[in-house]
Amino acid sequence: MRYIRARRWQFGALFSVIVAGAACAVLVQYGMKLLVDAMASPDRMAADVWTPLMLFLGLIAIENVMWRSGGWLGARTIVATGVDMRLDLFQHLTGHPMRYFSQHFAGSLGSRITATANAAGMILRSLTWSIVPPCTEIIGAVIVLMTIDWRMAVALACFVVIVALAIVWFGVRGREVHHTFAHQASHAGGQLVDVVSNVWTVKAFSARQRERDRLAGELGMEAASETRSWMYLEKARLLHDACLWIMAGSMLLWAIMLWRSATISPGDVVIISALTFRILHGSRDLALALVNTSQHMGVITDSLRVIAQPHGLDDVGDERPLLPGGGEIEFRDVSFTYPDGRQVFDRFNLKIEPGQKVGLVGPSGSGKSTLISLIQRLDDAQGGGIYIDGQKVTDVGQDSLRSRIAVVPQEIALFHRSIMENIRYGKPDATDEEVIAAARHAWCDGFIQELPDGYNTMVGERGVLLSGGQRQRLGIARAFLKNAPILILDEATSALDTQSEQEIQLALEELVRGRTVLAVAHRLSTVANFDRIVVLSEGRIVEDGPPAVLRRRGGVFDGMWRLQADSLVEAMRLDAAE
Repeated sequence: MRYIRARRWQFGALFSVIVAGAACAVLVQYGMKLLVDAMASPDRMAADVWTPLMLFLGLIAIENVMWRSGGWLGARTIVATGVDMRLDLFQHLTGHPMRYFSQHFAGSLGSRITATANAAGMILRSLTWSIVPPCTEIIGAVIVLMTIDWRMAVALACFVVIVALAIVWFGVRGREVHHTFAHQASHAGGQLVDVVSNVWTVKAFSARQRERDRLAGELGMEAASETRSWMYLEKARLLHDACLWIMAGSMLLWAIMLWRSATISPGDVVIISALTFRILHGSRDLALALVNTSQHMGVITDSLRVIAQPHGLDDVGDERPLLPGGGEIEFRDVSFTYPDGRQVFDRFNLKIEPGQKVGLVGPSGSGKSTLISLIQRLDDAQGGGIYIDGQKVTDVGQDSLRSRIAVVPQEIALFHRSIMENIRYGKPDATDEEVIAAARHAWCDGFIQELPDGYNTMVGERGVLLSGGQRQRLGIARAFLKNAPILILDEATSALDTQSEQEIQLALEELVRGRTVLAVAHRLSTVANFDRIVVLSEGRIVEDGPPAVLRRRGGVFDGMWRLQADSLVEAMRLDAAE
């Protein structure tokens, strides 16, 4: 109803022409009655058949105009409403925290948005062409029959109400069946997308037949639930057909008996027959539309159960933006626990001065990734507060907060778009010259120029047509273009070969200049020249200071440094031996 109200004039016009078209369909039958009665006159030459004929033909013409106008309006109004629904669902979906996306298949979420909009579109189509017209025709038929025999009008109205209530009751009972089918279909679709997106793993482990067998089980359950949903619809159709057979037979028998007693004219018999069969087909459309609507509501219910959950993070929006500052970051008594009960931080404190370059090191599970996730407000702490330039991150808009932070992750996420578009993602209004300048700063202009289409080269899904080092440099170029005061490096070189790492280190040296930098580092060489190293262990800071000072202390950082240095020396010795 909210979407209908948003286009009240368009939907109002649509329903008006549909009601007018359905009313004309009933009046056409009345025109036929007048024509038959005129032709039944004993004096054929004096009978006025032309007036009812012109009325009959005129009503047919008006009816056709109304239906075509309804089609024209529906093609624009209902389709546009579907677009609005998908955009609103997307907007709500992207407001969920990152942990939400780790719990659901990406393909399943996308298919749910499309399925919801499609189901809503089918409901609007059914309402427009399968529910409103039969209802209008039934009301019109009752009115016309009142002019012939009020008892037949009352009988018809009562019969239609009984049939409608029976079908609606039957449809409501089947909602769980349709809901189960919608859930199974969405789950199976998500499983299929998951396998396709990991096709390399499937091939590498010779798992094609295994995955086929697994999908066969998933699709088998979907097929079984679809069969149950389908057969439920068939039962509804059977119930409806039986009711209408009784109704049509009773009305026709009644009309013939009245004609034999000279109570009604031949034209009355014609219109009773025509309206009976009109309502027969119209009520069938109405009944099936009601049952199908129940099925579509099952799809919508299943989708909204997943997508329309309340956001785990509250957002004040654009009303309270993050005010410009130097890039100071502070954790004050921060406590954070994952939904599974695993605690990461307990009254954690850390302050990073504006322009300071800080490396985060420590074993896996020590809280490094959680820390940078909390800074970007991809999740919220349960206690304490995180402040950027003295402003609590939960008190400012999420988009405003993230616009002041540039991130270069370990795995660069690229869209299946051109290189120009992927770099420009850091600053949508950037000129081509600004994009190229950022690429040069990131040491990637050279390899881009060697590609067949240069900056217009499509990178493939998630950038599969580029090497790891090339993708990483594009990520750095995007960060250059964003030009944010705070830079987060999330193990930006850990997955690269030595040659690629050296090239990217040159780009990073320029990128970190003049910014507050927080770098999660697996390779300690990445943060060797930073102002400060923070060593984490089990959510606590165990060492904090300049790299040189920590190495002289001989603590945890020094042990990690020596271990990596020994590993590097051993690798060089083996290379020399070969």
